[in-house]
Amino acid sequence: MKIKMLLGEQEQFLSYNGEVLIFQLSKPKHMEGAADKTMNLCVRRMAFNRDTKLFVQKSSGVFNMHASHLKIEIICCGCTTDSRTGIILPCILMKKKKKPNVVKYLLLLLHNSNQFEQSFHFKLDYELKEDIRLATGPSVLWRHANKLFYISSNTCTVLSAPVQLSSVVWTGEIEDEGTVVLGIRTACLPESEDEDEFSTSDRAIWGSEFFGYAIETQKMLTGTCFMPHAYSRVVSSVCICKNEILKKQLQISLVAITHKNQLIWFQDGLPKGVCELPYEKPCSVKTAVISSNDLLFVVSFASGNVCVVQRRDSLQVASKWQKVKSVLVDDFIGSGNEQLLLLFKDDSNIDVLSTFEITDLGEVNYASGINYKHDASAAEELQENGLLTVQALETRLQAGHTSVRELQQHLGLKKRVILESCRALIDLVEERTHILPTAKEEGLVSLWDDVENPHSLSKETSLASKVPEHFKEKLWQRVVGDSLVVGVKLTESFYLSLRDVSLSLVMDQDFSSISPIIECRNKIIKLNKAFSALSVSSCHIEPPPKKMKLDLHSKKDLKEECPKRCSRVQLGGAKTVVAVTSLSPLLAFHHVCCIVLLHVKKQKHRNDSLQESKKITVLCGKILLSLEDISNGKYSVKMLRDNSYCTGSMEDILAVLAVSVRFSFQIVSSDCTLTPVNSWLLGEMECTPFKECHDNIFCHKAGNVYGTVFNWTLKNPFEGVLTLFCRNLTVLFQCLHSLTRVLPPSCDVKLLRSGSKGVLTEQLALALEKEMLTLRSSFFSKESKAENSLTWGSEPGKKISDAAMASLLDSEEGVQQFRKKLQNEREESVLSMNQTMNGARYQEIALKIAEAQLSSDMIVWRLSKS
Repeated sequence: MKIKMLLGEQEQFLSYNGEVLIFQLSKPKHMEGAADKTMNLCVRRMAFNRDTKLFVQKSSGVFNMHASHLKIEIICCGCTTDSRTGIILPCILMKKKKKPNVVKYLLLLLHNSNQFEQSFHFKLDYELKEDIRLATGPSVLWRHANKLFYISSNTCTVLSAPVQLSSVVWTGEIEDEGTVVLGIRTACLPESEDEDEFSTSDRAIWGSEFFGYAIETQKMLTGTCFMPHAYSRVVSSVCICKNEILKKQLQISLVAITHKNQLIWFQDGLPKGVCELPYEKPCSVKTAVISSNDLLFVVSFASGNVCVVQRRDSLQVASKWQKVKSVLVDDFIGSGNEQLLLLFKDDSNIDVLSTFEITDLGEVNYASGINYKHDASAAEELQENGLLTVQALETRLQAGHTSVRELQQHLGLKKRVILESCRALIDLVEERTHILPTAKEEGLVSLWDDVENPHSLSKETSLASKVPEHFKEKLWQRVVGDSLVVGVKLTESFYLSLRDVSLSLVMDQDFSSISPIIECRNKIIKLNKAFSALSVSSCHIEPPPKKMKLDLHSKKDLKEECPKRCSRVQLGGAKTVVAVTSLSPLLAFHHVCCIVLLHVKKQKHRNDSLQESKKITVLCGKILLSLEDISNGKYSVKMLRDNSYCTGSMEDILAVLAVSVRFSFQIVSSDCTLTPVNSWLLGEMECTPFKECHDNIFCHKAGNVYGTVFNWTLKNPFEGVLTLFCRNLTVLFQCLHSLTRVLPPSCDVKLLRSGSKGVLTEQLALALEKEMLTLRSSFFSKESKAENSLTWGSEPGKKISDAAMASLLDSEEGVQQFRKKLQNEREESVLSMNQTMNGARYQEIALKIAEAQLSSDMIVWRLSKS
């Protein structure tokens, strides 16, 4: 809040948003003989022109007041917050005196349009002379007869505060308290002994004390949080620099001027520095933040002198001036920091802004009456340097803009390629002809001739055509929480010839701004035919690589590019593949149609060896999803109690397992049986077995644990494995906390990170057997191909007789023929001993061997971690 007070003068100066406002009282010109009944309050807005180094008038305004037999004066002016809008506006307190015992006061607000608004008025039977302050609201506070009075635009009534005071040293805003008055009063010694001893002794010695009074809350604040009471006899004015609440304690930083011509710095109620002032009778102090972020204290004296105190290592007087009419603080030159504007007394000049100085005690220094022509060359050089700097910055900006544009084009191209690949994939599995755009249509330059390859699509289509017509039994979907679960139930005959089975979900709509591929997550679930046990094989972290693996085709699988949680479930005579994805992104489209694609590798059995075909993609169908169906619970999982069983369908069971996280724990008891575990499951956890799978039980207990699936398998009365399928780790910890309360203290609970050792050992044996069969089949396929590729000169087992040999040796031609046959047989014999193969065949064999070794290595690593 900025307040300028010059009691009794008819000209006032105020700084507001970098401008100087000049308020003047004047009488309008009338014709001769006319009565003087009005008085004009004029305002001029003056702004500093950096080119001419002068103040120029921007606008003006007038407020007319009836002045018949009245004496009108400007009491004070300042900038306060309008409580209606929260905007800081200039305000002026006017006085109209008609009779000696009746004084009328008006508070006017000045808007940006130079229109005056009368906020409120009030009448008193005495004149305001002591400690007049303008505050937020706007409101007026003053001291009279050692009492504090105030009036605001909200009350429009003069109120008296229940305090006695001898002076007001500061008025302003404090965090969480509102408008606060800091005053000095006669010491009031407490009757109780709860108060600080030092504070009490200060007041007893000096006879006076500081106190704070909050106007809105009518709350008294402890004066020692501002300054020690010992300074209450000498302080005349205060400026609070900073106030905040830290750890429920009011922290205040302020400066105070004293009757002993000192400026003292206080921090949290303690003095931190003192400076002797160069003149006597200081009357006010204000702050200014200059360009170097230094804090200046501007002190005005009753004699019209001004000094500036700077706070660095210590408080020091930085500069001083004499014969100053007014000193204002604001950003007058528009630099973003504050400067000092000093208006000097000049009786010879009528213009009030003719003699001035603008300074920040640093680089900024403008003064009236100075010729700036000698600075023209320096200014021109500075302008030229600025122009060169702007040109360099423009060049860098253009280069950065070009890089961003090229990057956007590159990303756009990648996006178009991905979208076109998705469309081609969909057309391929639906056996539609897909026409690829040319390089010209894509805005590219082709590096080779655009020649269509008619065999590329037909080859893939032929692979898809090998899929039987009835390869799936059912396509279903469920909604579990924020997840969408999609399942495809495959026929057993088709499933037995597959490996690396996975699902993909692709949106059928043509969205130009997003990718149609829906991201999914990977997990494999297996249920045996008798439903007697449940095991889940999740995606484990791979062990550190110990050798390079070959990639025959140098391209990744679709499920590697778009991670899926694809669950492969074995259920008696049919197999179910499940994919899980996030539901909320799909609901943004309200209605969405998704294509379900099955990605598999078909296996062939030939000569007791396993041969693998290329990957194929099969269209399983489409699913429809709408917000209305989900709201109606059409795809919700329904787990109900029916007597002693849970009646959830197999699709519901699979959906719950697919979205759950699996944890297995080995529980071993050394001195007692594990009967309490089963009682805990059926009792406290309120579990019931599935009707379709008795050994797996569903938790019906209310709360976070609802929906958790358990499997409890006893190896012997003292050892068992408990498997939990829960939504998150919080549910897991709740279940374990409940379990540990019923287990005997001697029980040992261990997390099985990679499955049971028995299952892993069996898997390792099968993997090693497969690795050995792969090595043998690869070796024998090499030998058979070598035999078939050789062409011998004579048929196997055929022997040349002695008579035929003698007839050949009788003539020269016969000898040459015999020599030629012998040479051919020798070359064929060498070829049979040093057989080679082409690179493609070698890569194929090496890749099969590497895949088999990688599978067995993975199981060995998991076995070592269990």
